[in-house]
Amino acid sequence: MKGYSSPKSPWLLLVLLVIGGLIGGLLGAAFGNMLPILNQGFDPIGLNPTTINLKVITITFGLIFKLNVASIIGFILALFVYFRI
Repeated sequence: MKGYSSPKSPWLLLVLLVIGGLIGGLLGAAFGNMLPILNQGFDPIGLNPTTINLKVITITFGLIFKLNVASIIGFILALFVYFRI
């Protein structure tokens, strides 16, 4: 059938976004001296690490995203790959 595509897994999208962000961040750090725009960062967003001590178990959770231009390009390329598969 023309125009029909099988449903894609959201887990695949998540994995591709993580890989794209990591590769983009690494390339931005590696080539940041030659192209400073790639290493241009934004304010970190997320939740600072928080610790809950229950005497029996200690739980620490937090999530912080530190984005730069290269990692955003990696996210966009990951979305492109996801929709092309």
